[in-house]
Amino acid sequence: MKQDNKVVSFSGQKPFSRFDLPPALVRLRDTSGQALKSVLGRFFERADDALFELADRAGSNKDQTVYFDAMRELRLRRKAMAVSVLQYVSQAFNDIGQFRPRHSSGALDEVDQDSLSLVEHSDLEQQVAVDNLINKLRNRYQDPIQLLSLRVNHLVPGVELADNQMPLSPEVICTGLAEACADLDIDIRAKLVVLKLFDRLLADTLGDFYQDANRTLISEGILPDVKRPQARSPGGVSTARSATSAPVPPSSVQQGAGSEAGETSSGQSYGYDHIPGNVPYATFSELSALLHQKGNPHATADQAAGGGTYLDTDRLMARLSEAQASFGQMQGIDVASLDQQLQSVLQVTNGQKANIGQVDSDVINLVSMLFDFILEDRQLHPVMKALIGRLQIPVLKVALSDKTFFNRGGHPVRKLLNELALSAIGWSEKRAGQRDPLHEKIGSVVDRVLNEFTDNVSLFDELLKDFCHFTDLDRRRGELVEQRLRDAEEGRARHERASHAAESLVKDFTAERDVPAPVFEMLSEAWTRYLQWVLLREGEESERWADASELTRHLVWSVDPQPVEATTRSELLRAIPAIVDDFRIALQEISWDPFATDAAVRDLELAHVDVFQRLATAPAQAERDSERIAAVAITEELEVGVTEAGGAELAPLVIPKPDAEAPALDEAESVSQQWLDQTDNLRVGAWIELIREETKLRCKLAAFIKATGKYIFVNRSGAKVAEYRRQELAAEMASGVVSMLDDGLIFDRALESIIDNLRSNRKD
Repeated sequence: MKQDNKVVSFSGQKPFSRFDLPPALVRLRDTSGQALKSVLGRFFERADDALFELADRAGSNKDQTVYFDAMRELRLRRKAMAVSVLQYVSQAFNDIGQFRPRHSSGALDEVDQDSLSLVEHSDLEQQVAVDNLINKLRNRYQDPIQLLSLRVNHLVPGVELADNQMPLSPEVICTGLAEACADLDIDIRAKLVVLKLFDRLLADTLGDFYQDANRTLISEGILPDVKRPQARSPGGVSTARSATSAPVPPSSVQQGAGSEAGETSSGQSYGYDHIPGNVPYATFSELSALLHQKGNPHATADQAAGGGTYLDTDRLMARLSEAQASFGQMQGIDVASLDQQLQSVLQVTNGQKANIGQVDSDVINLVSMLFDFILEDRQLHPVMKALIGRLQIPVLKVALSDKTFFNRGGHPVRKLLNELALSAIGWSEKRAGQRDPLHEKIGSVVDRVLNEFTDNVSLFDELLKDFCHFTDLDRRRGELVEQRLRDAEEGRARHERASHAAESLVKDFTAERDVPAPVFEMLSEAWTRYLQWVLLREGEESERWADASELTRHLVWSVDPQPVEATTRSELLRAIPAIVDDFRIALQEISWDPFATDAAVRDLELAHVDVFQRLATAPAQAERDSERIAAVAITEELEVGVTEAGGAELAPLVIPKPDAEAPALDEAESVSQQWLDQTDNLRVGAWIELIREETKLRCKLAAFIKATGKYIFVNRSGAKVAEYRRQELAAEMASGVVSMLDDGLIFDRALESIIDNLRSNRKD
């Protein structure tokens, strides 16, 4: 959204520009930009989980749709939103003293009564949500915010800054968030959900952000001894221009200008260095400055001054429209680059190349580099690259007629390109004769652009809306299939975990016990099934599971009572009736076969009879055992005496048994921690490409099942295609069988790559 921040200064002081900011303020801008980027990244990760939980608990399908729409839009726009917020905050720094947050609330006496009009209810709700977030931040972090304002005011002594004009004020940050939300293609309910998520998830994370901002200025020597905020004037302007601290010397301002401005060969300064790393929101003029820097291979001289035929923008557009129709008929996966397509466009009757203006030449270079990136991007299938590549001339026409195309994140052409590429990232070629709705839909969008677009950019809005409707329906179908798959996998995981826990419990209680074979079979089958049922129904922390575990211990004890004492027989006589009754009731609870239950009870009772018969002979046997133990003890004492008399004896060499887990440990050591970390950072919804039987498959992570540690991958239709455990997935990544796909917005990635490359050329 555009805003007018033109302010007339009556103070007689010249406001700062972004080229002569004090170095300390420049450092604050850059470091806070990176910190805010990290804060927003963590917010989007938490917001995705929070929206999914809200959708899961939604009371109606309508509410669930609102949450899913918000979740989808945040996933698609998270990078663009972060860029928008960072751009807004950067503008507050660059235009310090002039910049005023558009949504900041003011007193009623500041409002022009003649301009009051009825506010849309939806706009009012959004403004209330933003104001609530601003007030919450101001109340919660009052001291660090005031200290930061004090230090920033100290850096710009010639500028009177209101509270809301401080570049990192809650008003600036929250208004930047509101501006970013304005481009979200969702209804007001979903938009309010997003704003409330900012309130819920973001407000708690900005305390460290403000503390770090203060530390940055303290490290630059800005009021390091001030520990508490000073009083403020009623107008909200800091009254402290610390008398104990000298104003910033002019030399430092000049130094800041030199460090921040880049110069072209003509000596004109452009502020392209202020663009934060990995944030592609440069304006056309800044990109043009980067193009014309010394040593840049893309730099071109102004052709208008030379001889030969000159094509102005209107004539160039007319020729491009003619070429659009001819190149639109091209088929196949081979697509000509923009430079190749323009050869015939720029050729005049005598076979020479026509001259064009410098601005038009820069636009062509930038669009050409954008599509070079897209056509070389491994994230897209060659077939999809060819389809999107047919849009090069229409996109060039848009860029020639609208220079904001490069830095306006919500431009319909940019959004359409991003949507086309995002939907195509998981596309795989169908078998011959098999219908492919996505390929057909993208093909129809491209055909309509080539056949209908002249200069009516509204066509892209229409196509974007129609394509988003198509992808929404496709996404919802896929999500339903994925949800069924997740439910099935989670159910299977719970069952496996319950089965393992039940088997382990029986194994622990029967270890080193002489359990009769029929009873052991019963414990391993029917009784283990009952334990699984209790675990799945009640959970491992429940009282019911504790009772079932205790009954298991009593069952084993009743058929092999250890140790045998004088009271063992009487204890068994008292306990066995209850044990048998509880055992029968337990099997009936899980609807175990009645005949099998009766047989199991008979086997248990026969085992009890055998126990009582053994106990009848226990005294004589116990006496013989005592004599044998005493004899062994005497023998050991004699052996020890001989050893001590004859000297120390070497201890026997003990050869450990092979450890079944050793191969797994060796395998873990063979996988670098880098790949294990990459596996741990894999988020649900991320796309990968895996090689199976020399065929490349594209799939996305549909679920991570914590109970089993499994990563479940599905194709675009939601059908399961692969599953890995952590170790397996890390090993496949290390070997190159599995590779990550970048599902970020393709236009923004392309622009980011161009900026990085142009900067690299300047440094070289």
